Amino acid sequence: MFSFSLGEGVELRPLEPWQAEEFAAHIDRVREHIAPWLPFERDITDTESARRFLQGFADSQAKDGPRLYGVHRDGTLVGGGFYRLFEPAEGSCELGLWLDPATQGRGVAARTLSALIDWAVSARGISRVQALVEPENERSLALVKRLGMTYEGTMRSVFPTGGARMDVQVFSVLADEWKARPRP
Repeated sequence: MFSFSLGEGVELRPLEPWQAEEFAAHIDRVREHIAPWLPFERDITDTESARRFLQGFADSQAKDGPRLYGVHRDGTLVGGGFYRLFEPAEGSCELGLWLDPATQGRGVAARTLSALIDWAVSARGISRVQALVEPENERSLALVKRLGMTYEGTMRSVFPTGGARMDVQVFSVLADEWKARPRP
């Protein structure tokens, strides 16, 4: 199976329908943690709903659209990175990410998004990569800034979550900016 090493025992791998049981159990473990930021957690309540969710991404990826990857540490699913939007014909995509609390603060989020941006820009010729971040999500705001993404503005009342509507801040990086950034 395809996997990409992110170092320190962490790998990025596709999440596929056959992994629904593992994915459902993971979402149960992190549900409370991700609920304020990712509305899909409400839709994944058991193995069958997890399978439908993963099948949706598998079908989308087969059409060269959005795709989902699991972040595994020492073989255990600890989060995910995804292209919520993936439009190669337009040259743009939108990233998303979540990690369980025990995995945060170790550079895994930055390495995951860097790998997703690298692949989109280098392998697929994507010109613009964006991320939408809820204004209260301080960790994600710091992450996109650390990656050199530029704040473009705030979209108000965009997504329903938790009985309310969420504002999001738009950050982006262009392919030329990404390629020219200093490497660690």
